[in-house]
Amino acid sequence: MRTGWADGPEFVTQCPIRPKESYTYKFSVVGQEGTLWWHAHSSWLRATVYGALIIRPREGDSYPFPKPNREIPILLGEWWDTNPIDVMREATRTGAPPNVSNAYTINGQPGDLYKCSSKGTTIVPIDSGETNLLRVINSALNQPLFFAVANHKLTVVGADASYLKPFTSNVLMLGPGQTTDVLINGDNPPSLYYIASRAYQSAQNAAFDNTTTTAILQYKSTHHVLNVKKPLMPLLPAYNDTNTVTAFSRSFRSSRKVEVPIEIDENLFFTVGLGLNKCPPNFRARRCQGPNGTRFTASINNVSFVLPNNISILQAHHYGIPGVFTTDFPAKPPLKFDYTGNVSRSLWQPIPGTKAYKLKFGSRVQIVLQDTSIVTSENHPIHLHGYDFYIVAEGFGNFNAKKDSSKFNLVDPPLRNTVAVPVNGWAVIRFVADNPGAWLLHCHLDVHINWGLATVLLVENGVGKFQSIEPPPKDLPLC
Repeated sequence: MRTGWADGPEFVTQCPIRPKESYTYKFSVVGQEGTLWWHAHSSWLRATVYGALIIRPREGDSYPFPKPNREIPILLGEWWDTNPIDVMREATRTGAPPNVSNAYTINGQPGDLYKCSSKGTTIVPIDSGETNLLRVINSALNQPLFFAVANHKLTVVGADASYLKPFTSNVLMLGPGQTTDVLINGDNPPSLYYIASRAYQSAQNAAFDNTTTTAILQYKSTHHVLNVKKPLMPLLPAYNDTNTVTAFSRSFRSSRKVEVPIEIDENLFFTVGLGLNKCPPNFRARRCQGPNGTRFTASINNVSFVLPNNISILQAHHYGIPGVFTTDFPAKPPLKFDYTGNVSRSLWQPIPGTKAYKLKFGSRVQIVLQDTSIVTSENHPIHLHGYDFYIVAEGFGNFNAKKDSSKFNLVDPPLRNTVAVPVNGWAVIRFVADNPGAWLLHCHLDVHINWGLATVLLVENGVGKFQSIEPPPKDLPLC
């Protein structure tokens, strides 16, 4: 809160930390408990630069569920055999989608189902009769993931550092950026059980990494059988099983009645999706390897976001430096169309720009996030920096305010920082803009950020010191 300088995305709240230099992130943890994570936010560096950020109850407080015997962070990652930065640069050069990853990992290890140069599989210990807390984090770069444990039900108790009404599920789905806290009981015959994760792929005809990463849930008394016995494999949903994803996401409720903004000051409608740019006249064919000699792009409300390159948006805003960004980001699409239908090719090329949307301090905001079928529809994990928000509804097709508002959950919707917008559908989020700063709203599939699926919500200062952003720290990186 009020320390947006510690947010991290390059050219939004700071310039990147230069080689051999350092920067200390200072911020207060306010009102969050559970599992978050930290990661690089420059180019594709987060492919390998990430970790768990765990917020435990205050001294003297307890969890809203029985204290687990152990807590284990489970970080789902994505691995390329080549330097991920080179993969991204190659895609930027050709205009084609980037090469897909070679493996997924659990706590840095791909597991038993890959031909690896050295053997190494993450072991997750459990004892008969124990209840353990798994803190699952999708730190993959570009892929929503299914997650399951053979023969064990998972009780979901939290997500994105907010508690939930507990519910049980055989499988989880996490978009990149999302976290889910689950309880697992050691109530099976002592043995070895695979923990497994693989892709949820909602985009049609798009290449993806279809491999499976594994770890082993190992009961204490089975140390001696590790090399002998093959662990049991869980049943994972089909790659394109949207029904399972929908049933899972609709089970999320806050653990108690919450205060959702009812009166709305800012009613925003954002289309999110892909696009194709015509090949610029000065480009050779090898630089336009998208469909029919185009280059891939992406946008929100037909604006493809372009980062500044010599100063951050927050610095420009704070010091009143002109020419870095404009504040004319559209509150709704410039043109109404059948968002999830057959979209005219004339609407496939967005306009590049560094546009932010201004919000007054304290304004009550609703954003409808609407997927489009341009190029292909897809489940987009949309993340808003600087805020948690309530997901009051989601659905398929085109959002219809008259018809769909009656479905809003204004009693106990889940509080999250990343919403998986359904493929060919929509999600509605609400929050109060009480944290001044320049906050990136973007798709957490990093390939889509590169293509421009982002914008900045510029929340103005309110009245007095405690409604205003703090001055920038002395060691803020130089450009």
